[in-house]
Amino acid sequence: MPTPEYLLPLLVLLPFIGSVIAACMPSDARNREAWLAGGVSLCGLLLVVWLYPAIVDGGVAHFRLEWMPLQGVAFSLRLDGLAWLFSLLVLGIGALVVLYARYYMSPEDPVPRFFSFLLAFMGSMLGVVLSGNLIQLVVFWELTSITSFLLIAYWHHRIDARRGARMAFTVTATGGLCLLAGVLIIGHIVGSYELDAVLAAGELVKGHPWYVPALVLVALGALTKSAQFPFHFWLPHAMAAPTPVSSYLHSATMVKAGVFLLMRLWPTLSGTPEWTWIVAGAGVLTMLIGAFAAIFQHDLKGLLAYSTISHLGLITVLLGIGTPLAMVAAIFHTLNHATFKASLFMAAGIIDHETGTRDMRVLRGLRQALPITATLAIVASGAMAGVPLLNGFISKEMFFAEALLVGGSENWWMSWAAVAMGVFGVAYSLRFISVFFGRLPVDLPRAPHEPPRWMRFPVECLVLLCLLVGVAPGLVVGPVLEYAVESVLGARTPHYDLAVWHGFNLPLLMSLAALVGGVLFYTALRRYYDLAARERVPVLYRFNGAQAYETAMLRLTAGMSWLVKRLSTRRLQPQLLLLMVALVAVPVLLARPPALLVFDPTMLAGADPLFALMWVIGCGCALAAAWQAKYHRLAALILVGGTGIVTSMTFLWLSAPDLALTQLMVETVTTVLILLGLRWLPPRIVPRELNIKVPRMVWLRRSRDMAVAVIGGLAMATVSYVVLVRPQPPSIGDFFLLRALSEGGGTNVVNVLLVDFRGFDTMGEITVLAIVALTVYALLRRFRPAPESVALPAQQAGGIDPASAQTPAEQAERGYLLVAGVYLRALLPFMGLAAVYFFMRGHNLPGGGFVAGLIFSVAIIVQYMLAGTAWVESHLRLQPHRWLAWGLGVAAMTGIGAWLLGYPFLTSHTAHLHLPVLGEVHVPSAFMFDLGVFMVVVGSTMLILVALAHQSIRSHRVPGSTGAPPRADQAQEAG
Repeated sequence: MPTPEYLLPLLVLLPFIGSVIAACMPSDARNREAWLAGGVSLCGLLLVVWLYPAIVDGGVAHFRLEWMPLQGVAFSLRLDGLAWLFSLLVLGIGALVVLYARYYMSPEDPVPRFFSFLLAFMGSMLGVVLSGNLIQLVVFWELTSITSFLLIAYWHHRIDARRGARMAFTVTATGGLCLLAGVLIIGHIVGSYELDAVLAAGELVKGHPWYVPALVLVALGALTKSAQFPFHFWLPHAMAAPTPVSSYLHSATMVKAGVFLLMRLWPTLSGTPEWTWIVAGAGVLTMLIGAFAAIFQHDLKGLLAYSTISHLGLITVLLGIGTPLAMVAAIFHTLNHATFKASLFMAAGIIDHETGTRDMRVLRGLRQALPITATLAIVASGAMAGVPLLNGFISKEMFFAEALLVGGSENWWMSWAAVAMGVFGVAYSLRFISVFFGRLPVDLPRAPHEPPRWMRFPVECLVLLCLLVGVAPGLVVGPVLEYAVESVLGARTPHYDLAVWHGFNLPLLMSLAALVGGVLFYTALRRYYDLAARERVPVLYRFNGAQAYETAMLRLTAGMSWLVKRLSTRRLQPQLLLLMVALVAVPVLLARPPALLVFDPTMLAGADPLFALMWVIGCGCALAAAWQAKYHRLAALILVGGTGIVTSMTFLWLSAPDLALTQLMVETVTTVLILLGLRWLPPRIVPRELNIKVPRMVWLRRSRDMAVAVIGGLAMATVSYVVLVRPQPPSIGDFFLLRALSEGGGTNVVNVLLVDFRGFDTMGEITVLAIVALTVYALLRRFRPAPESVALPAQQAGGIDPASAQTPAEQAERGYLLVAGVYLRALLPFMGLAAVYFFMRGHNLPGGGFVAGLIFSVAIIVQYMLAGTAWVESHLRLQPHRWLAWGLGVAAMTGIGAWLLGYPFLTSHTAHLHLPVLGEVHVPSAFMFDLGVFMVVVGSTMLILVALAHQSIRSHRVPGSTGAPPRADQAQEAG
């Protein structure tokens, strides 16, 4: 039987794997998508049930996978009673939502995308509740914001969906940044980000001077996610999402993440006046505003959204009260709210699906057409209102009892607020079920009838739970609630009784008063509803923070536009000027004057005249390139290549052959790629040839730019030289020199450093390289080169224009090039062999995956230049996207393989194989990682090359392309 140590990561990864599979399914795979999502949810639910013995009697299951052990970073999962309860809600209600969505979603909708987003959101939420590390929790927290944004904006063709998704993401992501800051403070106070250490350091955190900032920041993260005042406005706008999404996000997941965080950190942060005022204060305001606003909604989902806000406020108040019994009531009501709110959202979706509208001003008498759905919705509404013998009654009565305890016998403000919330709750519950009574209208968009049997099944299951918990709470949820409470309170767990009847007491009288008061209040509002249905009176309230949000966003946008207008420009030269000035000024201002201004003659001791001459040549190439760029771009590019060669020789001179080889190959590749892009630059206007007098201001500007460039180069050269020649403390290089062979298995310290000691950094670099290549490819796909009529003449551009080669000599030259291209096709295998040679020797001698990838890329570039695009792509079948995917996959699997063997991510292992002919062969595991680097470099270069080559073909074959000629101001600037 698998142990919890291996089931926990599977529980988190399963939805993400299902999400990827769902995204790859065809758009007509509606049933297969639903089966996949439902299977993933049910498998996860079975895993949660299987893990139940691990949390019995306060047990905690852990999973820890070392990531960077020296920094104490690990992938940590932790399952206790609270996490088990929330996992049960996420997966149980998730499975019902998947079944419901199968019948709710239209065949015209892109269903694979829907279920892919839903499963990704499910995995993100499981990551939040199961995280055993605070930083990891924040990562999953932000993933819930991203995936919920995708779900809310699922119908992205609608303006309200896009607006609601942006609003929800802006608010919750901003709260996530605050949460990250709070978590960093807590981790600094405790000395660890592991949840076990943080939960055990409550007194240390509360006694620290930074407790209040940490509390405020964590509270901002929780309150924004759970839509608490004053951040409650985003939740109603999220109703633009499909109803299955609303049912899932507002019952068991998204908004419950905030209250889960408050529950999780309750042992660490609660028990202070600051906690009570911040958390309970926000909860009271949210509870009352949400309940009052729900009464006057005309949209079924809008009413349920504001009621969700109110009930979340109720849970937040209980958590802010801070007593052990309040924690029991908060967890219990979280469970109850998830069941009746999910069923009510599904019932509202059925009404919308079958009638074509959610407007309560036109809906009535639906009990005649939907008798079963009406019965289910009435029972769920009774649970939401707190009717006896339903689950909402018990937890709400516990809330009344805790409200009495806060005020004592003198201060009754919390008790009055609790009763007022109960009155409003009964009123909006009656408002919801009013659509089932009266005379059935005949002018509805659709003729209403009962939904398919399995579409109603999730509602039936949830309503049955409302009844069972309401009648026998101790039997149905007693053990689960006990273990969840014990995981939070530990030894402070109080004795409580989940019996339905506790005799006549003040909480019972408060419940009865709320029921009676709610009925009377709704009866008094009937006249208003009748008038509102005929649109004769305006809405009597406006507690909408969305206007404040929109105003703030507009002012922020206007402020940023002002800054961009004042500080930015579309011209490249002013931006480079500011960058160079900052590059020079900052080091001079921050450095100590003696370090830069005092000349020490010993600095020049040992200087080699040959090395100085080499750099004179390099500087001359740079200056000549700047001068030639005005007249002859090809010559300027050649001179820039000369500077690059001098840089490579400098690395070689300083005993850095790896850097020299890499620099040389980079220069080769970039030179060719720039050469391919020269034809798209605007034509040069040469003043000498056109007898144009250059204005004095142009000469002054050029002189200024040259002076800044020279001063900047000299300043950076001086700083670099001073740093290099001055005595240095013991270097970290000795560490790598001593351990490269013994721990990395190679004598080439540079390569071992990249693929072993800094393998994670290299993994990030090749990921960025792949992203950049894909971005360039995507941009060039949309780019259209200028018509050939405005292209440069061949002589002026510095190249050969095939269309202008008319003379016999030029035709002969083209023939020689074609013949050379045919013969040079055989160069590919030889350069490929050279790439293999440098790749295989890289771990012990200069070389490696990056250099080998560049060499092989040059081999491909040569084929493009001489054999032609058509021949290369018809014979080689490059498929650079697959090179990128396989390269990243091989590199990642190398790191994951170390995990599977029980070592930290990307831990290298060296094996010595004895082969019959070759003898002993040294095979490090970093070989596979280096192979991934090689494939990513080749794929990135080929991808950019293919995009450039195709654009060159398009510019030749489509003289009348859509590209616009360069503007006059561009031509002037180029001159």
